[in-house]
Amino acid sequence: MHGDQRNDEYYWMGDFFREGPDSDKVVEYLNAENAYTDTMMAGTAKFQEALFAEMKGRIKEKDESVPVFSNGYWYYTRSEEGEQYFKYCRKKDSLEAPEEVLLDVDKMAEGHSYYSAVGFNVSPDNKLLAYGVDTVSRRQYTIYIKNLETGEHYADTIYPASGGSEWGNDNKTLFYTATNPKTLLSEKIKRHTLGTESKKDVVVYNEKDKSNYIGVGKTKSEKYIVIASSATMSSEYLILDADKPEGKFEVFQPRMKDVLYDVDHQGDKFLIVTNKDALNFRLMETPVTQTGVENWKEVIPNRADVLLEGIDVFKDYLVITERKNGLLQLRIRDINTNSEHYVDFGEPAYTAYAGSNPEYNSSKLRYVYTSLTTPSSVYDYDMETRKRELKKRQEVVGGYNPEEYVTERLYATTRDGVKVPVSVVYKKGTPKSAETPLLLYAYGSYGNSMDPAFSSTRLSLLNRGFIYALAHIRGGQEMGRQWYEDGKMFKKKNTFNDFIDCAEFLIKEKFTSPAHLFAEGGSAGGLLMGAISNMRPDLWRGIIADVPFVDVVTTMLDESIPLTTNEFDEWGNPKKKESYDYMKSYSPYDNVARKAYPNMLITTGLHDSQVQYFEPAKWVARLRTHKTDHNVLLLKTNMEAGHGGASGRFDYLKEIALQFAFMFALEGIGE
Repeated sequence: MHGDQRNDEYYWMGDFFREGPDSDKVVEYLNAENAYTDTMMAGTAKFQEALFAEMKGRIKEKDESVPVFSNGYWYYTRSEEGEQYFKYCRKKDSLEAPEEVLLDVDKMAEGHSYYSAVGFNVSPDNKLLAYGVDTVSRRQYTIYIKNLETGEHYADTIYPASGGSEWGNDNKTLFYTATNPKTLLSEKIKRHTLGTESKKDVVVYNEKDKSNYIGVGKTKSEKYIVIASSATMSSEYLILDADKPEGKFEVFQPRMKDVLYDVDHQGDKFLIVTNKDALNFRLMETPVTQTGVENWKEVIPNRADVLLEGIDVFKDYLVITERKNGLLQLRIRDINTNSEHYVDFGEPAYTAYAGSNPEYNSSKLRYVYTSLTTPSSVYDYDMETRKRELKKRQEVVGGYNPEEYVTERLYATTRDGVKVPVSVVYKKGTPKSAETPLLLYAYGSYGNSMDPAFSSTRLSLLNRGFIYALAHIRGGQEMGRQWYEDGKMFKKKNTFNDFIDCAEFLIKEKFTSPAHLFAEGGSAGGLLMGAISNMRPDLWRGIIADVPFVDVVTTMLDESIPLTTNEFDEWGNPKKKESYDYMKSYSPYDNVARKAYPNMLITTGLHDSQVQYFEPAKWVARLRTHKTDHNVLLLKTNMEAGHGGASGRFDYLKEIALQFAFMFALEGIGE
């Protein structure tokens, strides 16, 4: 292509996905790699079991989510001792009312090695429940409808769909996103009428642009059904009166090049968050009868130092989520008086975001707060009195004292002079020295910000003398929209350089040394791991790459693979020579060379719909034939799961136990 020749000697490994002639050979190969990993890690088998038990022991087995009030009912999930899943329940009017178990997912999952139930959606009259189920881990869902009064399931089943759905206000019309069985792309929004066959469902919207994701929802006011179509750099919304579900969707504002916008409804107007002439986004409003861009009026302007991330609309209040200096802030505006204030959090590095707030007519804001040392905490905040009430803090069974741990916010200066925030946590008494093991984690793509949050599993690392560091590198959006723009397309290498520079900074500041430094990233963060293994293999004692995206050019040329067309604005389209050359220059698979690589553990899932299993498998095979060192190279494939790993609430801990054991073995840390 473009006069360039690339040879892929392991292309046959994709045959399980393509249902090709070598399908059986692929499964045999992956099983052989798994057997090799098990053999190499056999000395840690007991330690892995102990780690699993230790991490599982911190999780409260009999637990309940904080109830959320919606349309006359309190909804919550609860989990039972020894069970992998949960029960979805509600109580009418008061928490003292008798419990209704709407779905017993523990029972539903029996006999399935993977089970995901999502998109719980109760009809406006509270009588019907629509929900999606995936038993393969390909994110292809079947939607079922249950009568909550009689307990019966209707004959209506919808497949393949994205899992979520939205009711019209007539309680008999259901809108949903239909997906392509091959590419898994969201292609059509369909309308289903109760009691009819799903194959007769009406297509109300058909997305022609393969680079757009689509979905359907409702404004919080329950007045409008909304179809969203968005690519990386532009979006478009269509609206329909929810009382007239048979009506025609109207375009809110036709898509504009390089303009993203998002809408919600409040009173006599729509509120719009947009980057139109506003790099860090601004807030606009427009009358409900005149939605075109020419009618938009500015409410909050663009600011160079503040990213406007989104809004939460209430009848009398507006909650604006902003990001300043890499930290999230919640700004509360009383729309009747226009008075404003910020919620005070009082920690140097934290994560805070609006939680589930389905009630439009409420003065209470549910928000979630966490930091590297504070377990996830759910608060109810009275926007009128400014009083907060802690509803629940994640319980760490066996005890956890935050005073025993230290969190720091550091800034690493990169080779081009940019200051990258690094969040660090360790146990008091852990020395900062060249002998101290440190795990550096990052993601750095899609504008996804990696905010500092608590992890009870991480305690198993910290309590054994590890320092944990989170690098907020470019490609995320921690420091504003420009942070993302500077880590994508033809600036993608900034992401990799930032990570390496953060590592060099931590070594210089005597937190660790290359002999004890580990790196981890997953999915697009796995691309980061692949790139740094080629660029600076000397810097790491070990690298963990979870479900890594490593064969950038081949994948982005194959439009039959899910996600490919959606992501041309993120990586580039290799059909264009300039993009092809740039992507090839960093693609981990294309840049494997004859040299020494660090110890590596690479994981994947056979049914992964986001990063197909064959990318990591081919990468490992090529590494095996090229590397000149005697370091460990392990591939672990979950033969029953996909991109998110195991579906049960404990099974995923086995995957973490393997990763921790891998690092502990290299550090000589035993049980």
